[in-house]
Amino acid sequence: MDVSEAVASRRSIRAFLDKPVDPVALRRVLETAQSAPSGGNTQPWNAVMLTGEPLARLVDLVTATIPQGLAAYSAEYPIYPAELEGRYAEQRFAVGEAMYAALEIPREDKTARLDQFRANFRAFGAPVLMLVHTPRYMGLPQWSDIGMWLQTVLLLLREEGLDSCAQEAWAVYQKQIREVVAIPDDHIFFCGVAIGWGDRDETINRFPVPRVDLDQVVRWEGF
Repeated sequence: MDVSEAVASRRSIRAFLDKPVDPVALRRVLETAQSAPSGGNTQPWNAVMLTGEPLARLVDLVTATIPQGLAAYSAEYPIYPAELEGRYAEQRFAVGEAMYAALEIPREDKTARLDQFRANFRAFGAPVLMLVHTPRYMGLPQWSDIGMWLQTVLLLLREEGLDSCAQEAWAVYQKQIREVVAIPDDHIFFCGVAIGWGDRDETINRFPVPRVDLDQVVRWEGF
């Protein structure tokens, strides 16, 4: 699989097969991803890989916490800016509605929508969950570096035939994550990444996710 094929075939997978992931393949991906660029070669990314009993323990803890609702949320950063507007807000709303439409869950069926939201915190059934964190003093440029590293990881996973879903949703339960995983107090938790063999036949993995036209986001000068 070349890079273009990996980019084209990568999507956020929300249903995984009950099939283990070879840790040798994961190590190969992560070792190769260490070549991702970062300003000043700071390499600000840190991660914990969970599977088996530790992952089950985290899922069980968060499952028991979910009924507390918003009172249990403790995100260390706003996942979306309050000022989100225009096409950015429209795109965020549209992809959610497209997913629920594909699943035939109407807006008024709050229970079914909540059940689907809760699937986030089972890592969508993936056998591996990567938890990403970084020192609190890192600034916006270093967070950008982490994003470049994450994209490198996601594309290398595709090269292995694996699928993934980057999940900032886990940030709301960072306190519960810290009860299960030893993340340093002076680090901020960023996101989870569900990793496994995607069930590409599932409806939730097949609905279209349109991208805006290139000329809406790129301006050409001097060409």
